[in-house]
Amino acid sequence: MTTQTTLAALAAASALLLAGCGGSTQSGDTASNAPANSNSTAAPQMSDQQAPPEQVVVDVTIKDGKVTPTNEQLQAKVGDPIVVRVDSDAADQLHVHSNPEHTFAVEPKAGQSFQFTVTVPGKVDVELHELNRTIASIAVQ
Repeated sequence: MTTQTTLAALAAASALLLAGCGGSTQSGDTASNAPANSNSTAAPQMSDQQAPPEQVVVDVTIKDGKVTPTNEQLQAKVGDPIVVRVDSDAADQLHVHSNPEHTFAVEPKAGQSFQFTVTVPGKVDVELHELNRTIASIAVQ
């Protein structure tokens, strides 16, 4: 009987440990679900905070006196960043007819980037002065 009592005690202890572990796992799952939900809630907030603002990007190529794009029609919101990325084989002057106006020196090289914002709604023309081309007209609202 001593062996049976010992086995019964071990079985009862094992059952309690397993129940305790099962309870811990469920508590752990609940605990991990709560932070996961908190993290899930926090994650979109973090990604919203880390997401770049809305912006208009215009990729411009100047090669052998030809410009692409020309007369592109775009839309933007007041205060949103507008980025003009330029690869050019010639020097020129990029002029933004907005209020306030912006002027950027284009060099004969790749990978140039110019950023500006518009604070007054209306039509904004982005032009190259030397080549006398309108790259884009942006309706800013």
